[in-house]
Amino acid sequence: MTTDRSGPTNPAGRALAPDLARGFMLLFIAVANSHYFLRGSRIFGGFPQGGSVIDSVTTWSISTFVDGRAFPMFGLLFGYGVAHIVRRQTASRPRDVRRLLWRRGSALVVVGTLHALLLYVGDILAAYGVLLFVGAWMVRWRDRRLLLTALLFFVLTSLPSAGSSAVSSDPPDPSMLPPDVGTMFAARMEVAPVVALLGPIGFLCPLAVGLWAGRRRILEEPERNRTLLRVTAAAGIGMAALGAQPAALMAAGVVDVPGPQALEVIGPLHDATGVLGGFGYAALLALVAARVGSRRGRAVSAVAAVGRRSMTCYLAQSVVWAVVFTPFLLDLSGKLTVTTTALLATAVWSATVLLAHSMQRHGRRGPFEVLVRRVTYGRADLRDARTGSSGSRKSRGHGHAPPVQVQTEVGRGGAGEAVELADGDRL
Repeated sequence: MTTDRSGPTNPAGRALAPDLARGFMLLFIAVANSHYFLRGSRIFGGFPQGGSVIDSVTTWSISTFVDGRAFPMFGLLFGYGVAHIVRRQTASRPRDVRRLLWRRGSALVVVGTLHALLLYVGDILAAYGVLLFVGAWMVRWRDRRLLLTALLFFVLTSLPSAGSSAVSSDPPDPSMLPPDVGTMFAARMEVAPVVALLGPIGFLCPLAVGLWAGRRRILEEPERNRTLLRVTAAAGIGMAALGAQPAALMAAGVVDVPGPQALEVIGPLHDATGVLGGFGYAALLALVAARVGSRRGRAVSAVAAVGRRSMTCYLAQSVVWAVVFTPFLLDLSGKLTVTTTALLATAVWSATVLLAHSMQRHGRRGPFEVLVRRVTYGRADLRDARTGSSGSRKSRGHGHAPPVQVQTEVGRGGAGEAVELADGDRL
């Protein structure tokens, strides 16, 4: 039996690994983003200096395992999802596929720009949208060209430079902590385009690797790629932890900060090994998903539900940061410590887990995921939404009725084709 594969995948059945990875790593995104709002007499790497011993331990942990490690993983999953979209468009002309991806990219740019202006100037959605305009051409590249491109941009980001936030001593600027609404828009209108246009440079390596991995369904079929995933997890996370130590120990106040020339090497070292760490985290969570298999408990299902609504949950985090840290609102950026901010970030992520799990139980998608899908697929998504909502009502009416898997003529690789992955409508 064949089906029309040009529209969005019905979310009745999904691979666990990408959703679990995305949902869990949003915790790291929350922790990484929130500490950059903090003020202090001295700042290093986005951390106020001179805090308690607990703050120093927290700072070291975040710099070692979180900062610059979660976003590359999302870049990889973004490329992986784009490969999945292209695989579904086997009956479409290359020009039509590019237009579909450009529509998705345009939607991300619009949502991301509004997000940057209204809530959080460090938005990454607009950068992903810009990246997709380039990625729409990369999807037809051969594997060798993709991997060489990934290597090239990895090397470029590893070269000595003075632009790494991991070793920056700059405090939050008015675009992060605006004193009033007028300053907020004025400052962010200058900074947001720079982030959106330069951000893709750092994401090109993860995107290219994600496209390559998506073609091979490495995350969809972790059992078949267990050795590769184990090596990637161990090597990637291990090198990321080691590469972070110079910057992490300085941020924690354990060692003195050297001169500018040394920092120009230490900063890119932290960032480049963070890319490898992002790959390692994706591999580790794919292995966890393989071990869990169909025996999903409530906690795993709830975290995966966040992954299915990652854009909505990501934007929800920014609402909290805006309320808590903005000077003309609660203005807690000078009162919270690194440790209490990390606890706040964990609480915010936990709240999104509860919200996403509730939406999952009631058969509701994330509103921003729906928006981007509508822009991307148009009428095809409207038909899919009606079919999906009908299926959800039937499933709830029969208690534990399993989703129906539809076998397609292209899906000779197994159940992977009946699974919706991280399309571009997620981070």
